Amino acid sequence: MKILSKLLIAAVLCGQALLAHAAIDAALLAPLAGDDPDARIEAVNKIAALADDEAARVLNALKDDTLYASPEGQVFIVEDGKAYDPATGKSGPAPDGIDGISVNNRLRGAVEGALSGLKLLAPDRAVRMGAALELQKSAELAQAPLIEKALQKETDPAIKAILQRVAATANLQSPDAGVRKAAVISLAESSNANLKPALQRMMEKNPDGSYVETDEGVRIAAVNTLQKIERRLAFTEFVGNLFYGVSLGSILLLAALGLAITFGLMGIINMAHGELLMIGAYTTYVCQSLFRQYLPGAIDAYLLAALPCAFLVAAAVGILLERTVIRWLYGRPLETLLATWGISLILMQTVRTIFGAQNVEVANPSWMSGGVTVLGSLVLAYNRIVIIVFAFLVVAAVWLILNKTRLGLFVRAVTQNRRMADCTGVATGKIDMMTFGLGSGIAGLGGVALSQLGNVGPDLGQNYIVDSFMVVVLGGVGQLAGTVIAAIGLGEINKFLEPFAGAVLAKIAILVFIIVFIQKRPQGLFALKGRSVE
Repeated sequence: MKILSKLLIAAVLCGQALLAHAAIDAALLAPLAGDDPDARIEAVNKIAALADDEAARVLNALKDDTLYASPEGQVFIVEDGKAYDPATGKSGPAPDGIDGISVNNRLRGAVEGALSGLKLLAPDRAVRMGAALELQKSAELAQAPLIEKALQKETDPAIKAILQRVAATANLQSPDAGVRKAAVISLAESSNANLKPALQRMMEKNPDGSYVETDEGVRIAAVNTLQKIERRLAFTEFVGNLFYGVSLGSILLLAALGLAITFGLMGIINMAHGELLMIGAYTTYVCQSLFRQYLPGAIDAYLLAALPCAFLVAAAVGILLERTVIRWLYGRPLETLLATWGISLILMQTVRTIFGAQNVEVANPSWMSGGVTVLGSLVLAYNRIVIIVFAFLVVAAVWLILNKTRLGLFVRAVTQNRRMADCTGVATGKIDMMTFGLGSGIAGLGGVALSQLGNVGPDLGQNYIVDSFMVVVLGGVGQLAGTVIAAIGLGEINKFLEPFAGAVLAKIAILVFIIVFIQKRPQGLFALKGRSVE
């Protein structure tokens, strides 16, 4: 009997301990029912610092307008007609006279910040990482206790490093000059641009001539830290421009590669080349739609199926155009330009009739979504990385075709001396057809790449036709190496000019540069060898 009594007492004590652990001190809750806005925000941050389920429950109730206060100042969470007292952990009927606690924008912002801070203690690493990155933008001193608690419990090195910078960011607002200086020094290795206004603010002066930051040592540390952050941000921006310049150049390369082959071999000014890009993009959309309808479980593989389909469809359209229209216009550049321009209008209207005038969406496969973060804040998108690799794989494939196959031998022969190739038995008409089909198919592959960067519409190709001709002319007509260098070079120049001149002026500057360059070197970067030059 005595043993049973002891077990019962132990159970009661354990229950009380658990209840005490679950409850929140009434003194922490009381300011929420008051009228002092500063005290209410301070109470929110103190409750968040508890970092337990009860604290999250109270804050969510405050956010969702289900937190009530009695005339005596007691705080209750009212749900489904029952009132839960977080100070005692008990539920019961709602007391008479309770009224909802009003939440203004300032308090709501503090609650949302506190709830974001609580995510630092979530079991899921991705949630903790997201919360740490979010707090890195605007951590406040009131959140410091919660951040410190999360820092003590965190075991992941990457998240821990971010939390250390977050804690330092919060301590910039500390009343202790020593704490502020230590925080400023610890942020010297950060690359967070959001820190610059706070550091610059420390060096500003008040209307009476005194510095906002009263401690000279803190100001000196702030100057040094700000210089290091600005150097790191400048380097990050340079690397970002370099990457996105290569990305733009790879897109221009895919758009211009087929044009370089057809223009170099046959001298055809094909104004419908942009529409062949569009056909490749719409073929990708059709493949995506078919996979969604018939193979939803393998939807991520639709892009792999779209590559050969886009090549074949665009090549077939190109061969059809060459056999029916273009073959009768060789040696007549003006008529060819007008005819292919008319063909481009026909192709655009055909697509509008079949798919509608509105843009259609082509979603990235899951393995191309997202990106990789480097240098602290620079995000390199997976879809752009894949397109860069794909563009150079296409270039390698075209080089192999032109230099290691019988078709490539005939193409080079016709390019260098058409009459002599004809005399030796090369079917130049057939080579023209196959080469035009190859160039059109490559344009279709370019359309697949373009579909992964934005929506697909009937006028997609119009945005790239002028740039494609600029790449071909700058690189040298019919020269593969020149096309690669010109595309990447124009992409880099464009991306480095845009921050200073804007997108429109950057395009104009590039056009002026090409005009001046062609005046000095009409044959482009690489001159074509053979009788065709004459």
